[in-house]
Amino acid sequence: MSIIRFEHLSKTFEGKTKVTALKDVSLEIDEGDIYGIIGYSGAGKSTLVRMINALETPTEGKVFVEDQELGQMSEAQLRQLRKSIGMIFQQFNLLNSKTIYDNVALPLKLNGVGKADIEKRVMELLSFVGLESKRDAHPDQLSGGQKQRVGIARALATKPRILLCDEATSALDPKTTESILDLLKQINENLGVTVVVITHEMNVIRRICNKVAVMDYGKIVEAGHVVDVFTNPRSAIAKEFVGNLIHDEIPAPLLPGLKETTGPHKILRIKLTNHEKTEPLLWELNTRFQVKTNILYCTINVIEGVIIGIMLVLFEGTDEEIEKCEKHIVESGEEYEEVTIND
Repeated sequence: MSIIRFEHLSKTFEGKTKVTALKDVSLEIDEGDIYGIIGYSGAGKSTLVRMINALETPTEGKVFVEDQELGQMSEAQLRQLRKSIGMIFQQFNLLNSKTIYDNVALPLKLNGVGKADIEKRVMELLSFVGLESKRDAHPDQLSGGQKQRVGIARALATKPRILLCDEATSALDPKTTESILDLLKQINENLGVTVVVITHEMNVIRRICNKVAVMDYGKIVEAGHVVDVFTNPRSAIAKEFVGNLIHDEIPAPLLPGLKETTGPHKILRIKLTNHEKTEPLLWELNTRFQVKTNILYCTINVIEGVIIGIMLVLFEGTDEEIEKCEKHIVESGEEYEEVTIND
């Protein structure tokens, strides 16, 4: 069941120059998703996410959140809806003059929550993000990762059903990024919060998202389950993003020798699903058929809990024996494609 739905959404900013940020975007985000929206700077992804809490309004099209069309809601209704939507930012957006406790308590105070209930909720959240001991500290006394944890605690203060993350890990080092991504995963699984992640990093998508939309120049060029986009990207931009993470090209130092290979041969890119190792398939091919194999490249990734292996393998033998290998790969339930070396 969708909790967020965009229908033929377009957004144009008027000024000295006219800028079209979104072009006919249609997308559904289901309740319980960790949905990644990826694209380079200027792709329109942040504008799209700001539509969810009506910080931006569309030039054309409709936005639905929990089956309510935002364009038909009054300001009072929008304020009420925003209580169910939390947001965390790349630069944390904390008030340096306030303590950590007061930063987290701010949304509750603005909503008129009583002092005792604020105390209980804030301490629950600081415990959840592992910062109980920092309640009286100020943001400039914290590390980047700690600041983002405060931002997450503040975003969860009103018990939202949706959490928007706009480049939430871009300012963090890799180790801290991992811990924040683990926390977002925990929020999704333990609290049942639907998470929308805006990023330009494919590794973030791989680590926590179950679905992804790829944006380019204001359009969604590809969308689906992360495992499908990773293993079979269709658009040029998706192939570029995946290629930045899964380098399944023949290493350059091997190319001169491969170009000099004589006799019947083929280079196959083989995709293995849910295999922890590559030996069984290659062992079968080498023992059952009259071929010689040489692994040129191999990588294994875990995506949505599925183990995806990609091998580039040089097969040498007769055309007939290589064809038998190709048939056996398919019969084993795997996929392959031939790789051509360009001159």
